[in-house]
Amino acid sequence: MNIELRQLRALVAIADHGTFTDAAIELGVSQAAVSRTIAALEAGLGVRLLRRTTRNVAPTVAGGRVIARARRILSEVAELERVVGDGRGEFRLGYAWAAFGRQTTALQRAWVAEHPQAPMVLVQCNTLTAGLAEGMSEISVVRRPLDARFETVLIATESPYAAVAADDPWAKRRFLRMADFAGRTVGIDSRSGTTTLDRWEPGAGPAAARETGSVDEWLTLIAAGQAVGLTSEATVAQYPRPGVVYRPVRDAQPMPVWLAWWRDDPPALHQALVRLACDILGNGG
Repeated sequence: MNIELRQLRALVAIADHGTFTDAAIELGVSQAAVSRTIAALEAGLGVRLLRRTTRNVAPTVAGGRVIARARRILSEVAELERVVGDGRGEFRLGYAWAAFGRQTTALQRAWVAEHPQAPMVLVQCNTLTAGLAEGMSEISVVRRPLDARFETVLIATESPYAAVAADDPWAKRRFLRMADFAGRTVGIDSRSGTTTLDRWEPGAGPAAARETGSVDEWLTLIAAGQAVGLTSEATVAQYPRPGVVYRPVRDAQPMPVWLAWWRDDPPALHQALVRLACDILGNGG
């Protein structure tokens, strides 16, 4: 069975207008073409759908059921086309935690100025690829390496910061060092967070790790004093939180920031975004 949308459109047009002639006028085809289309649909379904008289056309019982389903199918197709049409021209940028930090708005405004025909839409997706693998973004900001399916370009590095509860003794210090984390419990989002335990030398890292599922869950855990965190400066800029204090970690390795996209399907404007991101983040990101 091979049912085509044009067959369903012809069937619904006949039901709406009552004749093959009027249906043909609506569809912009000949009456003979409509007749052939309906005959092919009936043959494919193995059932008679319409009763033809000299004056009009009426559905059979089976035809009435098929017409009702055809209306739903065509409505769903129309909605699908609308959704695709609404997103046409958008440039969807995915991020998991913090996009471009304090430079996010500056980059968005610069993008609009340069590419008014392709507005940038930021999409948060808490996965390793920040929406690429899920089909939610065309290009993503990532802070952890991706596999060979994806092309990545380093656009910046960021200073690491510790996140601690406001009443934690660390909150009184001007800065911390990686060795300070020994004996502490650290909050980690292993799916998309910026920190993994391998940032510390074996035996020199935190005593334990608490898994979290999102930046909000991570911050809530830290504010309650149940863990401390290690994150990038972008998180500091985008997620101020009552009860959480950020302090620089002097001897931690800088955290890389990449733009990533599918290697076999690069978005049309990826080079423009790479250039703009490098310019803006390099001038104060």
